[in-house]
Amino acid sequence: MSNWTFEELKKYDDKICEIAERHGLDWFPIIYEVCDYFEMIGHMSYSGLPSHYSHWSYGKSFERTHQMYNAGMEGLPYELIINSNPSIAYLMRQNPMALQVLIMAHCVGHSDFFKNNKTFKGTQPDVIIPRTRGAKRRIQEYIEDPSIGIEKVEKILDAAHSIRFQTERLGRSRISHSQQKENYLKRIKDDEDRKWIDFVLDRVPFKVDYDILGFIIEHGKHLDDWERDILTIVKNESTYFIPQIRTKILNEGWASFWHHKILNELELPQDYHIHFMKSHNQVVRPHPGRINPYNVGFYLFQRIEEEQGIDRCFFVREVHHDISAINELIDEKACRDLGFFTYSLKDGRRHQSYTVDDVADEIGWEKIKQDLIMQTGLNSLPRIGVSELTRGGTLVLQHEYDGRELEIDYADQVVKNISLLWESDVRLKTYLEDEEVEL
Repeated sequence: MSNWTFEELKKYDDKICEIAERHGLDWFPIIYEVCDYFEMIGHMSYSGLPSHYSHWSYGKSFERTHQMYNAGMEGLPYELIINSNPSIAYLMRQNPMALQVLIMAHCVGHSDFFKNNKTFKGTQPDVIIPRTRGAKRRIQEYIEDPSIGIEKVEKILDAAHSIRFQTERLGRSRISHSQQKENYLKRIKDDEDRKWIDFVLDRVPFKVDYDILGFIIEHGKHLDDWERDILTIVKNESTYFIPQIRTKILNEGWASFWHHKILNELELPQDYHIHFMKSHNQVVRPHPGRINPYNVGFYLFQRIEEEQGIDRCFFVREVHHDISAINELIDEKACRDLGFFTYSLKDGRRHQSYTVDDVADEIGWEKIKQDLIMQTGLNSLPRIGVSELTRGGTLVLQHEYDGRELEIDYADQVVKNISLLWESDVRLKTYLEDEEVEL
């Protein structure tokens, strides 16, 4: 048993909240649930949601993490908190008291970010728990329905999961094709300058639709009600998680910035303080060969406070996501301070080797910044949209080629998965070696 009591947790939680309020943080009420390491692995596998529909991939994730943890090859996160109102956070029973204090301060920062960052405005934190509970119940009913069954349900979920983030990425509500058509008809009717005279009204879609799930839900007339419901469940859940993907650096940086500030004001016992500094440094340290979002985000907020003041920190927390923050805040000094460089695998005469391509000097830092943007959040995923629905019903997809080629075997499997959701043929256009190809 760890060296803490619930009374101590409550005492420090009250102190943390008092300090946070004094600094102007505004967060959802937080419910802390204590769990053991086995339960924590389960929460991780199901994305932290306390009531989530079943799927084999979650069980696979659980077993992998459990085996790696037992073998000492993988640790568990210090904290896990849900974007909900009230927020739900998990404290692992095995953690020492000093770490629990850090986690609670960290969670206050996260909940404040969830509540106030504009990227999260459409996530409906008030209803996410009952919504996921209802989704779980309905999917279980489909599994138990003799006319449907688990194999059909898993088949639809597998296909939907493969394109779950090929949906609306910016939090905008989907405008149906019929509504778009009405809008275009109005423009054509009011077109005194004849700008819209050649507009084709029978085209579907009118422009590339990057919400593939939404397109299939709207235009898939062949879908049964239960199939359309499952696709809607996956789409809604993806919409909930996308803001977290888009703000990983800022969200973790903000939480780390505030746990550091709050714990320095808590007047911790000496042994707690030493443990806190050790844990904090482990969280925000650089990771060789890859980006640690805690490290980058913590650096950015510390630098903003030092150079522009705490009010500017609150402004960045409110209006930015990771890519906009990188665009505005990462400069040559940041690249130098963070030790950024780019590298790639080269084919030599005898063997392959990694070589450094760019370093943070007057020339290289801008290339480093652009590479960082390309790897951040959803930019690391290919962007594919529906470019045409032919008269014969073929679904034509277009990869937005940015110089990075698709992994063809993976792309081919995704096309097959989409074919499971569409009644006619599916084609995907992309580029290989600068030539257009079709899957």
